[in-house]
Amino acid sequence: MTEKILTGKKNGILALLLTVLFYLVAIAGCIFGCLLLDEGGAPALFLLIISLVWLCIGWIPFCGLKVLGPQEALVLTLFGKYVVTLKGDGFYFVNPFSTGVNPAAKTKLNQSGDVDGNAKNSVMSMLTGSSVSGVELSSKKISLKIMTLNNNRQKINDCLGNPVEIGIAVMWRVADTAKAVFNVDNYKEYLSLQCDSALRNIVRLYPYDVAPNIDTTGDGIADEGSLRGSSEIVASRIRDEIQKKVLDAGLEIIEARITYLAYAPEIAAVMLQRQQASAIIDARKMIVDGAVGMVEMALERLNENEVVTLDEERKAAMVSNLLVVLCGNHDAQPVVNSGSLY
Repeated sequence: MTEKILTGKKNGILALLLTVLFYLVAIAGCIFGCLLLDEGGAPALFLLIISLVWLCIGWIPFCGLKVLGPQEALVLTLFGKYVVTLKGDGFYFVNPFSTGVNPAAKTKLNQSGDVDGNAKNSVMSMLTGSSVSGVELSSKKISLKIMTLNNNRQKINDCLGNPVEIGIAVMWRVADTAKAVFNVDNYKEYLSLQCDSALRNIVRLYPYDVAPNIDTTGDGIADEGSLRGSSEIVASRIRDEIQKKVLDAGLEIIEARITYLAYAPEIAAVMLQRQQASAIIDARKMIVDGAVGMVEMALERLNENEVVTLDEERKAAMVSNLLVVLCGNHDAQPVVNSGSLY
């Protein structure tokens, strides 16, 4: 399906003026026809008939008047055949029998444009005092603006089998109106489904946190990719995956961002304990490395300055005491030895 764009033919003002002028002429014709009909004559009767016919069918050209704002488009069909797409702001006049097509006009998703639509419907219901559920308030116009889609959070197993909850925000717009309208049944629902599918496909390739011997790129070499540490790369891959799936629907994916990432509630507490244990081990390792270095430095300084001569047994006791003091969680309580060292 190839998009056909109407350009340079915004004749709405001219068509409106001519239609109104013909209405005025028809009204004048009815008046003069009625006045001349009493005098008799076929011309008066003919003028009256023509004027009445125009007054009855003269509203039809008004159906061909279309007004578009900035970043709006309208796909038109004539008796079931795609004829043209109106793009760009302006006042258009088209075939009055052509109809606009937008199968996603009434689709309400958790995205920016639909929030505005819901607000307008709420205002209309307040003004009319009735529910809008049975009233057709949706427009057939297609928005060409960049919109944001926030799908519901999903629970997905990462490459290690751990369930994680993740949510994304996708910035998108309609690039080809003909493909969006005719290639898929409902391009908004199609986009939402493909976002969920692409998200699952990419998340299953990554662990939540860095894990050994995990290949996330598919090159056969283990790397340090993870959902938490490589969020930019993961989002980029999700965006590319969605773009491949919605290309035939005429949609362009501008950007995809991870908005929420956490372990599933059933394992969140266990994973928190695991992270705490890992942090404690790393901290203890650093403390021990620093304590051993300080003990070595103390023994070297004692030997260099010949402050005291210690045998191996006393050195071992001194090292033990220093490590206890340096690696302990609490301040040491010194014990003063007033007797002989030996």
